[in-house]
Amino acid sequence: MSRTRSRSDSIREDEELRLPRAPGVLRRFWARHPVFADVLLALICLLLSLAPAARVNDPAIPEPVSIGLNVLATIIIVASCATLLWRRRVPLLPFLAAMVLGTLALLVGLQGGSPLLLFASYGLAVYSSSRAAWRCFGIGATWLVGIALMLTLRGMIDLQDALNTVLPDIVLGLIGTLIGVNVGGRKRYIAAVIDRSRQLLVERDQQAQLAAAAERARIAREMHDIVSHSLTVVVALSEGAAATPDSVQARRAATAAAETARAALTEMRSMLGVLRDDDSPLPLAPVHPVLPADTVEAAQRAGFPVTLTVAGQAEVAPAVAHAIGRIVQEGVTNAMRHAPTASAVTVRLDYAPDTVTIEIVNDGVSGGAGSGGFGVRGLAERAMHVHGTVRSEAVDGGRWMLHAVLPVDGRPADPRIETTEETG
Repeated sequence: MSRTRSRSDSIREDEELRLPRAPGVLRRFWARHPVFADVLLALICLLLSLAPAARVNDPAIPEPVSIGLNVLATIIIVASCATLLWRRRVPLLPFLAAMVLGTLALLVGLQGGSPLLLFASYGLAVYSSSRAAWRCFGIGATWLVGIALMLTLRGMIDLQDALNTVLPDIVLGLIGTLIGVNVGGRKRYIAAVIDRSRQLLVERDQQAQLAAAAERARIAREMHDIVSHSLTVVVALSEGAAATPDSVQARRAATAAAETARAALTEMRSMLGVLRDDDSPLPLAPVHPVLPADTVEAAQRAGFPVTLTVAGQAEVAPAVAHAIGRIVQEGVTNAMRHAPTASAVTVRLDYAPDTVTIEIVNDGVSGGAGSGGFGVRGLAERAMHVHGTVRSEAVDGGRWMLHAVLPVDGRPADPRIETTEETG
């Protein structure tokens, strides 16, 4: 669901970006009061444009017609200068009005150029684009030169009057375009830099959230594996101690349960140390991987018929060794939990030059194994972390098999490899 950006969010981002203040008191004032700046600019342009317009007086034209032309020119000048109020939203409008004034000046004999073209060219470059400003300047200059040439060839105005009218307009338009291109280009560059900085700020926060989520998932997997396996062994040993009439066997079972619980506490302290707030160096992962032999031995002490077979030997990466230990631990724990009457639980590790295969098979499964628990999900995540595959399914003869294949170096053998998870 999208969330509306509030002004407080923008202020908070600007504070985190530590943006500098705009240089100059006047520039900051104009930036905070854009409407006042546009009104003042329109009034200045109007005063500079009305002064030459009031001097229009051609003896060849009757006085009433001359007055009417002056009134009409004044109305057109006022309307054209008023378009500067929309120069930020519609920057092309003042430029078109400036072209109308330039054409009118050629027709009625006004000289000196219109300041409106200066402000319009500047606004077009700043609030539209540099390409649009240069394109409009070229079209406008061509238009004024063409009109002046046509009027000169027809004898309506002489060449000197045409030059006195067109050249100032072209010069003012060129100056406005050059200044506007410089200011507008810098403005757009700074806006792009700030926008990119905001994107990096958002990406930084997203990366932090993803890292926190990944760490929470890792802690959840570790806690599940430690607590689930250890409590399963402790429960089995405690039930055995309570069921046997032999005090020696009961004492051994109680001692084994205490050792299992103590080892689980030690491992949990090592793992949960990352949640402390002090600055002491703490490991982000268990120091030593869980040995499959220790898992099998703990299950055997609890009275389960678990056997371990290891074929071959290979040096594996630490992450792969940790994944092997946890996969064996979870597979044996599931067998102890879901197949309490199993007659055989076989654990086989087959080391090859490039891969290590883990296979845990047991019988005596009562009902179907669920796929919604954290254990099965954790197995898939561990295999995916080292670019391996894991499969858990029922096989012939009422048995259940957990089969995993991991690369010994933790890197995918094929870029197209995909981690699969199939549960019965």
